Amino acid sequence: MASVARLRNVVIDCPDPHALAAFYAAVVGGDLVAEEDDWVVLRLPDGLRLGFQLAQGYTPPEWPRADHNSQQFHLDLDAGPTWDDVDAAEKKVLALGARLLRREEDPVAEDFRVFADPAGHPFCICRID
Repeated sequence: MASVARLRNVVIDCPDPHALAAFYAAVVGGDLVAEEDDWVVLRLPDGLRLGFQLAQGYTPPEWPRADHNSQQFHLDLDAGPTWDDVDAAEKKVLALGARLLRREEDPVAEDFRVFADPAGHPFCICRID
């Protein structure tokens, strides 16, 4: 099917675009290519772009709620094929300011851990075979 448009950015609302962009640059790599007081773009090594936009009065989502103030999307990040890879990634994101929201209950059936970034957005560190 022919596309109507191409995806340009995934934009994340936050209280401090510069701080959140720096957090994700440390987690996934990339370069900050556009910076203003209320807008920062992080170009990832594969060319994808994450935008960080100032949201006055920002309130973080409450994970895992499905009603008021629920998560509307999240990022899945591939740590590698082993639990050692996931453990190493967990230590790094926690040191960068993330917080653990949920550790897998069954490591055979589940291949991810859920964290919140410094602005409270949930994201997953996944074990990808």
